[in-house]
Amino acid sequence: MYIQRKIHKDIKKHLKRKEYTIITGPRQSGKTSLLQALFKELTSVGQTVSYITLEDRDILTAINNHPEEVFAYVPRPQKSISGSGSLKQPVFLFIDEVQHAADPSNLLKYLYDVYKEHLKIVATGSSAFYLDQKFSDSLAGRKRIFELQTLSFDEWLIFRKLTHLLAELELIRDSKEYISSSSRELLDCFNEYLIFGGYPEVVLEDNAEEKINLLKEIKNSFLKRDMDESGISSPEKFYYLLMILAEQTGNLVNKNELSNTIGVDNKTIDKYLFTLQKCFHIELLKPFHSNLRRELTKMPKVYFKDSGLRNCALNRFFEFKSREDKGALLENYIYNRLSDIYDKDEIRFWRTTYNKEIDFIISTSIRKGLAIEAKMICSNLKYASQKKFIEQYPEYSYEVISYEIDKHCKWVLKL
Repeated sequence: MYIQRKIHKDIKKHLKRKEYTIITGPRQSGKTSLLQALFKELTSVGQTVSYITLEDRDILTAINNHPEEVFAYVPRPQKSISGSGSLKQPVFLFIDEVQHAADPSNLLKYLYDVYKEHLKIVATGSSAFYLDQKFSDSLAGRKRIFELQTLSFDEWLIFRKLTHLLAELELIRDSKEYISSSSRELLDCFNEYLIFGGYPEVVLEDNAEEKINLLKEIKNSFLKRDMDESGISSPEKFYYLLMILAEQTGNLVNKNELSNTIGVDNKTIDKYLFTLQKCFHIELLKPFHSNLRRELTKMPKVYFKDSGLRNCALNRFFEFKSREDKGALLENYIYNRLSDIYDKDEIRFWRTTYNKEIDFIISTSIRKGLAIEAKMICSNLKYASQKKFIEQYPEYSYEVISYEIDKHCKWVLKL
């Protein structure tokens, strides 16, 4: 049974546009399930819809010969030489795993340019085609990309059939004064989410040991495909980098140190980091600064898009309360939650040459925004960094987000 994702409505709305709809994201995040659900919805209202997967070798061989060969398998739309911004009665073509095409950019560009508003393509693709710079350049103005990540905590509650807790979570976020009787139950669920992450198949599995096995399969098999398609020839060094980054979650990424530790040159480190980013496994957060002399470095901080994969890289699945890396997991969650709320380009961190640091800086306009500190316990806050930042940026507001409920801090589940 398909469980609707939060992004579903936005994608469905975009189906009215002539620009192609591209659904991308990490492997095993639910792209095919989403595509099939959209296909059924359009079919049920009488639209002309076809579905193919490029994992079918016959279809793949045909379209690699020429894009027109696709119409041996699906209805051919009427060609058009002009078009408007909206679709009227198009033929819909759903293509799963479009990255398997020899030249996916050329395939999509050709079909768009020849058939225009009479053919609407909705395609899924994992990292392979997204790694190709030509994908962005040749399809400019012809596509919109929707990134389907692993489950958010809100979606996790829906998948686990805990909608009563989702309603409580919404009340908690909407009210400054509301105190939920379900706070402890919510935190227990949140703790599990931080340990095993949001891959749908992992979330739907009840047995903890099987969850770990599924995550190991994602790391060992599906991440291996990312490496193969990215041309990475030393899997053991790539996995070693992944483990180091997992251990350093929320800390600076020093490429020179990584190079020396792993035993590869800086160019190889760049390639590994690029692959992990483009395959939707990590994010590198850039520093915020206005005074380059006093505010440190161009080094970014690293966060994982899914905490389950992060913990799998470390083979560390014991309960949240007894972990030494609780703070890193909390900070990683807060980064991902902020990425849902704000544009990623608006999020930075602040650090000075005197080791004053603020975890997250959200710039909402010129010299205005929000500074955020992540803390397990609000009383552990050191005010020196806060004071220094406010002195330099008085128009930024400041708040602390804490794991524990505290009247002086914003509770993490209120974020």
